[in-house]
Amino acid sequence: MDKRGIEQLDFVYVIGDAYVDHPSFGPAIISRILEDNGYTVGIISQPDWKNEESITILGKPRLAFLICGGNMDSMVNHYFVSKKPRPTDAYTPGGKIGKRPDHAVVVYGNLIRRVYKDTPIILGGIEASLRRLAHYDYWSDSFKRSILLDSQADLISYGMGEKSIVEIADALNSGIDVKHITFIPGTVYKTKDISGIYKGEILPSYEEMKEDKLRYADSFHIQYENTDAFTGKTLIETYPKDIYVVQNPPAKPLTMEEMDHVYELPYTRTYHPIYEKEGGIPAISEIKFSLISNRGCFGGCSFCALTFHQGRCVQVRSHESIIEEAKLITEDKDFKGYIHDVGGPTANFRQPSCEKQMSVGVCKNRQCLFPKPCPNMKADHSDYLELLRKLRELPKVKKVFIRSGIRFDYLLADKDDTFFYELVEHHVSGQLKVAPEHISDAVLSKMGKPENAVYEKFVKKYYEINNQLGKKQFLVPYLMSSHPGSTLKEAIELAEYLRDLGYMPEQVQDFYPTPSTISTVMYYTGVDPRDKKPVYVCRNPHEKAMQRALIQYRNPKNYDLVKEALLKAGREDLIGFDKKCLIRPRNIGNSTSNVNRANGNVNKTNKNGYKAKDKVAKSKPTKKSTIRNVHKKKNK
Repeated sequence: MDKRGIEQLDFVYVIGDAYVDHPSFGPAIISRILEDNGYTVGIISQPDWKNEESITILGKPRLAFLICGGNMDSMVNHYFVSKKPRPTDAYTPGGKIGKRPDHAVVVYGNLIRRVYKDTPIILGGIEASLRRLAHYDYWSDSFKRSILLDSQADLISYGMGEKSIVEIADALNSGIDVKHITFIPGTVYKTKDISGIYKGEILPSYEEMKEDKLRYADSFHIQYENTDAFTGKTLIETYPKDIYVVQNPPAKPLTMEEMDHVYELPYTRTYHPIYEKEGGIPAISEIKFSLISNRGCFGGCSFCALTFHQGRCVQVRSHESIIEEAKLITEDKDFKGYIHDVGGPTANFRQPSCEKQMSVGVCKNRQCLFPKPCPNMKADHSDYLELLRKLRELPKVKKVFIRSGIRFDYLLADKDDTFFYELVEHHVSGQLKVAPEHISDAVLSKMGKPENAVYEKFVKKYYEINNQLGKKQFLVPYLMSSHPGSTLKEAIELAEYLRDLGYMPEQVQDFYPTPSTISTVMYYTGVDPRDKKPVYVCRNPHEKAMQRALIQYRNPKNYDLVKEALLKAGREDLIGFDKKCLIRPRNIGNSTSNVNRANGNVNKTNKNGYKAKDKVAKSKPTKKSTIRNVHKKKNK
């Protein structure tokens, strides 16, 4: 402060991550944006929340404290879906765990409020954004109030905050009391007077939702329909003692010029040098040689919070902006010639799904890709293709990879296969990771994902193109267990599919009920908020373990769980020596089921409607072939 001649900072920014001055990190963007608009910002990174002095080291800010829990929700950062602690924190020096509290935003907010009674507190970042209204908290298994109330803060800047934070700063700087800042898009505030709100929609009250889960499903559906800047309404949530939490409509999407400006600010593009002695910040390795080309996603996956956080309207940077950043990357001493990624939430989204979205917004009651691609959707990869070609031509660039995910149904919707061919030829390193998530259409419909037939079509075409180009590259599918809608029956269907592929995933993602997703609402309420129809929810840890084990049924450690699952589902036909069986029996001489098989009592229909095998293989089991952990082409 002394070196820069600053007597009092305009803002003090308290963050749960180590400070990384890179445009992939929200606090870096917000602090640089404020600085670009003439405001001074000081960063307190990972303060000791047990010590009040830790947030006083930069003094009292002139305008406000800002709080961000980090690039991840602090609870997701801390815990596996099993609620067991994670061993490392990629956003902390040396990957050490324990440098931030659980529910970091709430803890930091209360810490600041104890010390600075009247200083405005503004929340931002994904943790605050997804908890801006009443929500289900998986880790405590409880229904929580808006984070605005629990943190004792004054405002939330939700979603992408570049526009709202500058408007907040200007309002405070002009002398407007924080309690009167009620007019800025992309913000949430609390009040006792809603008489001046025009065309606001009153949501079910907190008390109603706490008493009746279905009322929360009603509320979330309304919230989900109002995530667009052009069509979103002001939403009002009522609390006891005549307190209202009011969510203004989202901020308008950034124009290409505005996006470009955000990414051309003078970032140092690395972590603060103070962290070097502790081993640096692990998270930087994932993004150091990657390029962000877009924001927003119209994919609409039920288990993803991006729609709720960034919105469905895709915002993009210009080719020139991305190329200039790429040139900076190539000058880095550690650059080896490989750009690791060019994308965003979904790599191959380079424009809004249809032309009207940037002027009138997205459709409230229709998705762009689910259950079928909208006829008005513009499926066009030409711009993305041109960008990738320019990047490949840069000096020092050997290869440009795509790691942030290809939406395969959108790729198939494009009638021009040029991008598909160039993707296979230039942008895959031996294997391409895609996310079908499941193969059961019943589960996929709850996930907001396309039918399995669409994925099968993509797989076939992918390998056809590989063959035409003389390449032997594979697919690695991301799969999810125990998502709402998945019973043991659907989990077994997935296991059989993997059996036929000759593929066993090295990793399995259990469904994780994170705040503000459709799937989490299903998990908590037992209904789909879109139609209020009941949904099967796997909550029992043991059943979740069985569903996960079925995906990795070849792992000997999973044998008992797989057998238990098959028996419970009435699928004894999948225990045996036949090539269609998932596991072989043990203790043959003592097993009743195997005695029955030997006696020929196998031609029965089980309780779930599955018919058992007509024969038991009499020959000795053949030696199992080696199973590659890649998605191989099926033999025709």
